[in-house]
Amino acid sequence: MKLQRKNRRALALGAIAVSGALALTACGSDDTGTSDGASSSTAANSSIKCDDAKGQLLADGSSAQKNAIDAWVKQFTAACSGVQINYKGGGSGAGVTAFTQGQVAFAGSDSALKPEEVTASKSVCKGGQGIDLPMVGGPIAVGFNVPGVDKLVLNAETLAKIFDSKITNWNDKAIKALNPDATLPDLKIQAFHRSDESGTTDNFTKYLIAASPANWKYEGGKAWQAKGGQSASGSSGVAQQVKQTSGAISYMELSYAKDGIVPVTIDTGASAPVEATVENATKAIAAAQVVGTGKDLSLKLDYATKADGAYPITLVTYEIVCDKGNKSDSLPATKAFLRYIASEDGQGVLAGAGYAPIPDDIIAKVRTTIEGLS
Repeated sequence: MKLQRKNRRALALGAIAVSGALALTACGSDDTGTSDGASSSTAANSSIKCDDAKGQLLADGSSAQKNAIDAWVKQFTAACSGVQINYKGGGSGAGVTAFTQGQVAFAGSDSALKPEEVTASKSVCKGGQGIDLPMVGGPIAVGFNVPGVDKLVLNAETLAKIFDSKITNWNDKAIKALNPDATLPDLKIQAFHRSDESGTTDNFTKYLIAASPANWKYEGGKAWQAKGGQSASGSSGVAQQVKQTSGAISYMELSYAKDGIVPVTIDTGASAPVEATVENATKAIAAAQVVGTGKDLSLKLDYATKADGAYPITLVTYEIVCDKGNKSDSLPATKAFLRYIASEDGQGVLAGAGYAPIPDDIIAKVRTTIEGLS
């Protein structure tokens, strides 16, 4: 299958291109989630077209894609030395707000623009509007820190009850039933959610709504709605809480689930529980459908999938940009950067950084749309 060949090639490219690229931190951000490593290869730089790109490019948004953006910025600015890119990574809600207020050239969001946000964007995009360009895919890991437990299987029902404070102890009979061979301690569950408006929250709760509607009665959205639990800001914030809190559990983009955080394996009803891996998320994202109209390429994901090997808790991060009416001083740099990250080399960086490349047919449409930005 063409997508599988692409993903194998992406893994190889990513391993080369990202060795240490994640050590970069974009200016102005404290939400790094990066890892240690040697200096990054510049193998991909020869294919980057700088054109007339210059100056500072301001952007904000999804912290879930922050590690991918850092890796891309490292490669792009090595090739295009006249450009500085400042991606703040303040969360999807902050990014969309900054975009509709004209403060940034583009924003990252793990949720597509809502109708009222599209309307608001028209005052910034003169003669046009904000559009969603899917650029980063990946699994939302449910990371846990339970002493003595190095593997844990949960399903949508138990996750809904844990995050709605209905299951409050790790040796609960429902968790035991899914993990008959585990030694589950008599320990209080410390469930953490995002305090900021987050597309990761939106996608995680879309999964709970789709896969266990009887146990998750909330509407969903970027803001956390369930009662109880504890909160932290950003993907790195909840990850840090899980690392340092015995009995903790939270949801985060996979690249943050490390250094003592173990991802939950999800029982979807398929022939076997599914691990949170790039490959398994790619299988789920490959079934996504474009539901956006015009130049908008927003996607519909199947959060209730029971396909073998398809990890259901996924997100797609969109780069939000004006289709028309972009500021003339930032348009060349915006197009050059977006062109690179949508390219085969740019998408090739993703798998090595813990993300899933966007399926071939969809990313081809993204590339065409980028060339038409004005």
